[in-house]
Amino acid sequence: MSETLAERLAAVRERVAAAARRAGRSPEEVTLVGVAKGVPAERIAEAVEAGLDHVGENYHQEARAKLPELRARLEAFGLPLPRLHFVGRLQRNKAREIARDFDVVESVDRVELGAELERRAAEAGRELRVLLQVNPDSEASKGGVPPEALHQLLAESASWKHLCVAGLMAIPAPRATPEASRAAFARLRELARALRRQPGGGSLRELSMGMSADFEVAIEEGATSVRIGTAIFGPRRRGGGDPA
Repeated sequence: MSETLAERLAAVRERVAAAARRAGRSPEEVTLVGVAKGVPAERIAEAVEAGLDHVGENYHQEARAKLPELRARLEAFGLPLPRLHFVGRLQRNKAREIARDFDVVESVDRVELGAELERRAAEAGRELRVLLQVNPDSEASKGGVPPEALHQLLAESASWKHLCVAGLMAIPAPRATPEASRAAFARLRELARALRRQPGGGSLRELSMGMSADFEVAIEEGATSVRIGTAIFGPRRRGGGDPA
C-alpha cells in the first residue's frame, strides 16, 4: 500500500528530528519548507492540514494561479495560509507581486533585485524576510552570488529598511551521494559564520540548504531550513528548475 501524503510528511519530520539530534541540536531549530513546484492546490492544502506550515514555490506565475484555490480550501478547513517562501530565480519585473504574495524570498542574489524588492515592500507597507543566495560552485545554470562577492551584497543590504536579511541560501552542485555533499554544506556554514563578524552580518542566523536527497547531511552541518519537495509530495508532474 502506498504512503499517504500525511504519512510521508510525518516520516520526513522524523528524519529531520533524528538528524538534528545527531548533531546535538533541537529539532525545533530546523524549519521544514515543503516545495510545491508542480503540486496542485488540493495537495498543498492536504499537506497544510497535516501540519505543514511553510510552503515554497519556484515560479511566481504558477503560485499566483494556485493561491486563490489554496486560500479557499484552507478557509474551508478553518486554517490560515502557511508562510510562503519564494525559492526560485527572480527577475526584477516580478518584485511587486513577490513582495505582495510571499513572506520570505530565499533567492536575493544581486543589489538591483534587493533594491527593487525593498521599494515594492515599502509600497506594500510590509517587511519581507529575505535570504542572500550563494552560488558556491559557480554554476551558470543557477542563480546566486559568488562567495567572494557576498560581503559586498551584504554591505549594500544595510540600506534595505523593509527587508530583513536573515541568512544565506544555497543549492550546491549535485553529488553522487548525500555524504559527498557534506563538505559543500560545511563551507556554507563557515561562510555564514565569517559574515556574521562583518558590519551588518549579525542577523545572518538562517542557513537554507539541503533538499530531498541530502537534507539530513545538511542539518548535521548546520542547516536551519531545508527545502523538501519529492519526499513529501512525490514525483512532480513536470520537470524544470532546481530539484528538491
